[in-house]
Amino acid sequence: MTRPVHPAEAVEKALAASTADACVVLASVTQSANVRWANNTLTTNGVMTSGDVTVVSIVGNGQPHAASLSRTGVDDAALSELVAASFAAARETPAADDAAILLGSPAADDFGADPGEVSVDVLRPVADGLAAAFDAARSRDEGRYGYAEQSVTTVYVGTSTGLRLRDERSESRLELTGRSADASRSAWSGMSAAEMGQLDVGALERDVAQRLEWSRRRHDIEAGHYETILPPSAVADLIIEAYWAMGALDAHEGHTVYAKPGGGTRVGESLTDLPLTLYSDPAMIGRECTPFVTAGTSSRVTSVFDNGLPLTRTDWIRDGNLNALMQTRHSAAVTGLPVTPFIDNMAMSAPDASGSVEDIVASTQRGLLLTCLWYIREVDPQTLLLTGLTRDGVFLVDGGEVIGAVTNFRFNESPIGMLRRITAVGSSEDTFAREFGDYFTRSRMPTLRIADFNMSTVSQAS
Repeated sequence: MTRPVHPAEAVEKALAASTADACVVLASVTQSANVRWANNTLTTNGVMTSGDVTVVSIVGNGQPHAASLSRTGVDDAALSELVAASFAAARETPAADDAAILLGSPAADDFGADPGEVSVDVLRPVADGLAAAFDAARSRDEGRYGYAEQSVTTVYVGTSTGLRLRDERSESRLELTGRSADASRSAWSGMSAAEMGQLDVGALERDVAQRLEWSRRRHDIEAGHYETILPPSAVADLIIEAYWAMGALDAHEGHTVYAKPGGGTRVGESLTDLPLTLYSDPAMIGRECTPFVTAGTSSRVTSVFDNGLPLTRTDWIRDGNLNALMQTRHSAAVTGLPVTPFIDNMAMSAPDASGSVEDIVASTQRGLLLTCLWYIREVDPQTLLLTGLTRDGVFLVDGGEVIGAVTNFRFNESPIGMLRRITAVGSSEDTFAREFGDYFTRSRMPTLRIADFNMSTVSQAS
């Protein structure tokens, strides 16, 4: 059996074998350790490794054509086939609208280093913490279910113009669900961080136990518009959707909520009367991410020609005003706005904001407290109207206290529209989005209280 090529070696060999006028090669390796549990028992654990190589061939000088092809686990023979196939595809594709000069520097000193590794031993503290959670759950005739994972991804990027970059990033996630024996009550809590040792099983267990206890008391209410407290996880899911919709070209062409009536974008316009800032920063402490562009394909918000472009802090919303949209070098030339590419983290904050979920509950006369959101889908891109379900507990707040659980709901809301109806902002904290955490793990969000949040219909979802 042939062995996969070392990722740095794969980049060099692919570039050397390419007969295209220019070439970009990306290689990545992800290793992860995980453990699952169900009904108060650890069930499975293991370590997995995956890797892929992407070759972008560029042919022609005046109006270049580009094609991108990827394969997993390539050996020398497969790598040669991939390079040849990419070149052949490039000759058949239309001219690239986003064509630009490839970056030629820098060359990282650690480019040839091995990919990062992770051991299943990093999960031992989780297993130890779960033992106490299982015992407590059994004493209340409840079950605990969940998943924990520690992964490390190493990416290598090289171009025929001399760029050589390497980046290694760790991330961990921990999710805990509790259910009563008769399945009438359920609760969820989750968190993420760079390292598993930063996650606290005990804190999640306390959250889940508290919500299950609240759920012993039930109140019947109808669908309608309610003042609603969104914990950081739920805020993250909604704001991630708002972030992913920030494509500058789509806004410039009038297709999204960020489009200005009559043409152009809404950059510079107020989105909320509060001095909220939504930003991304590769150097965000505790939420660090890759500090340069890695684009395996071109799209409305990415460009293979931008590979290696340095990333710095970008304020998407600054002091309540739309400040930037996702830009490639190509789209920036079209819109006349600065080059601000996608960055793989996100934080929202407001000056002098303070307080936890509990503090905002205590200041709420009457309203709803959510746990998390699920099955979120876009209904109308022009307003960014979303629909989805609440899940694992919606609670009624009365006189500053949680007095019990209510039904789940289907909601219809725009994360941009709700920015105008914020009545309280808490402290920002690292969080894990329930719906989109598989795709976007690095978020830091506050608790928000929203007036007239639209719970459109009652849902039977648990």
